[in-house]
Amino acid sequence: MSKFCNLLILFLGFAVASAYAGQLAVGDAMSVITANDQHGVPFVLTTNIQTLIVATEMDCSKAANRQLAAQSAGFLENHNAAFLMDIHSMPGVARFFAIPKMKKYPQRIVFIDSPTVLTNFPSQTNRVAVISLNAGRIQRIGFWDPAKESAEKCFQ
Repeated sequence: MSKFCNLLILFLGFAVASAYAGQLAVGDAMSVITANDQHGVPFVLTTNIQTLIVATEMDCSKAANRQLAAQSAGFLENHNAAFLMDIHSMPGVARFFAIPKMKKYPQRIVFIDSPTVLTNFPSQTNRVAVISLNAGRIQRIGFWDPAKESAEKCFQ
């Protein structure tokens, strides 16, 4: 019985460790991210970006868009920030209506249309990840609730 328990504990330990092995953490170097924005303009994550705002849920994405659109022109650029929105699971019919609407937003929205690009990004339910970078390395990971907090929270 004790061998079985030891094996079970070992297996569970490996399972938990592998689940978190790929999660980005403070000190990690960011991989290059290439994608297009809502206007089809290419985006490449470079070392001049100091903050990544990453929305992976539809409701949070909508709330973040509203908050960011309410800011002054150039808000993200002035903060050396990029707003990444996960759209890989958005159905084609929804894209047909949503993407033209998003073209009206003043802020740049970088569409992540791959199921693998954001898999190792930290996430919390009903929150947008805010990742502070310095020369391409993660300095801080936080979370923003755009339904309750102002966009300035991303830069505090």
